Amino acid sequence: MSHDLDLLDLRVIRAIADTGSVTAAAHRLGYSQPAITQRLRRAEAQLGQPLVLRASRGVSLTEAGERLARHAVHVQAALDAAQQELDDLSGTTTGAVRIAGFPSASPTLVPALLSGMRLANPGLSVSYVEVEPPEALELLRSGSVDLALTFSYPGDGRDTTSPESDTVVETPLYRDTMLAVAPVGVIGEDVLASLDGARFIGGCPRCRGHLLAACRRAGFEPEIVLETDNALAVTGLVAAGLGVALLPSLSLRPAALPDGVEARALPEQDDRVVHVAHAAGAERVPAVRAALSALAALDPALFGLRGVLSDRTPRGGTVVGRG
Repeated sequence: MSHDLDLLDLRVIRAIADTGSVTAAAHRLGYSQPAITQRLRRAEAQLGQPLVLRASRGVSLTEAGERLARHAVHVQAALDAAQQELDDLSGTTTGAVRIAGFPSASPTLVPALLSGMRLANPGLSVSYVEVEPPEALELLRSGSVDLALTFSYPGDGRDTTSPESDTVVETPLYRDTMLAVAPVGVIGEDVLASLDGARFIGGCPRCRGHLLAACRRAGFEPEIVLETDNALAVTGLVAAGLGVALLPSLSLRPAALPDGVEARALPEQDDRVVHVAHAAGAERVPAVRAALSALAALDPALFGLRGVLSDRTPRGGTVVGRG
């Protein structure tokens, strides 16, 4: 019995893993549903064991299917690397790299990154989409992007036992100081504890989770009365006396604080960490390698960030608005 598999078989299994449906996998790959079903049955016959479990609501992978799905990521990355290395023989990195990043990176890290890539590799095509970290990692796992800029807060965990844990590599890049933002004169010496009893403005689900955890460590339960992901909106609401907030310093780089608003640094234990993520093995692809090199060339101090190994760098203290 033949046990041969080809790239399309692996792509089919990976697409089923990502979508949970043969029909959705067929749509993603540009094939008809019967063609994908036939392909899957032939692969199962060749291997002599089932790859999917069929149910009334979609399908799921067997253990054999899950293992092949994990290998599919590495195989595709290796093929991409081989193709682009051949293209790179001309001496100029070509190809395309797709990047996802979070909102506060969009006006800060991303312009500098894309500019550096254009100068170093003018033949490289780059696209960018702004999404929150969980969505960015989903896009990465599905193959929709090649790099993802993400962030994590203290206490955020990554399940290293999940099937995807060996297909995505996340590397910490910078530490981003968390700031308490409030009307001038409200924040005391013990920054967060002094806001006990204040009305808080929350952000994205991950940011809200950090706000709750940080306030609980300070000994109180915050009252969250407003929610917005827009940092400029947050500072406007604070200036209007409608609440206080916790914001990463990166989100305050594009514009000055409004009159009458100040920002004070929280302890280092509350720092947010910025990461870059890519599929395991994708660093061998010249286009991805060029993007990683451009990212490594950025000076974090230009964005108010610190290297992850520079934890002893003195903090900036107080940032005060113009009023």
